[in-house]
Amino acid sequence: YPGGDRFDPLGLADDPDTFAELKVKEIKNGRLAMFSMFGYYVQAVVTGEGPVENWASHVADPFAVNGLNAALMGQFTPVAMFASTSAWYGRDRKTWLGPFKAPVPPHLTGELAGDYGFDPQGLGAKPGDLKKYVEAEIVHGRWAMLGTVGCLVPELLNGEDGVWFKQGAKIFSEGGIDYLGNPGFIHAQSIIGILAAQVVLMGAVEAYRVAGGP
Repeated sequence: YPGGDRFDPLGLADDPDTFAELKVKEIKNGRLAMFSMFGYYVQAVVTGEGPVENWASHVADPFAVNGLNAALMGQFTPVAMFASTSAWYGRDRKTWLGPFKAPVPPHLTGELAGDYGFDPQGLGAKPGDLKKYVEAEIVHGRWAMLGTVGCLVPELLNGEDGVWFKQGAKIFSEGGIDYLGNPGFIHAQSIIGILAAQVVLMGAVEAYRVAGGP
């Protein structure tokens, strides 16, 4: 499991049942965050506005500024946020068709967190591939959760000047970018320099992970 037993300063995984529940919650929130990041990109292309500004417009006039028809929205019901651990693991767990019986491939046995029995292409049929995809999903989900916070917080703090997709262009301005608004911290003026730093830092982290790190 990515991270293993190397980072748990609060001891949240000491109890096996609690650990099993937390793994389900992490993968579910990671999946939602990956969808939200995709939504941020689409939203930026379609509206040219940040997520906070779009949300404020919707709150001000929810019927006019809305991607869904009100009649369609009435068909959705709230999803339960909490349930017993047994509901998410084992052969009798919830599957991707909800209340209906869904075809579940034999390699998805309900032992993994977030396993809803959905793999129509058989991508995880080989044990080695399944392990690789499980790890990749968790890692990407964690990055997406951080990315979601990173998109929202700057706009909440700085308004239109903090919209996430407009920040990259600032490096081409005369003053460049001051990280955290402090010119004495990191004053970035070279896109090549930033790219090189990202390649080195991310490459080192990924190399450590591939070599057996958490």
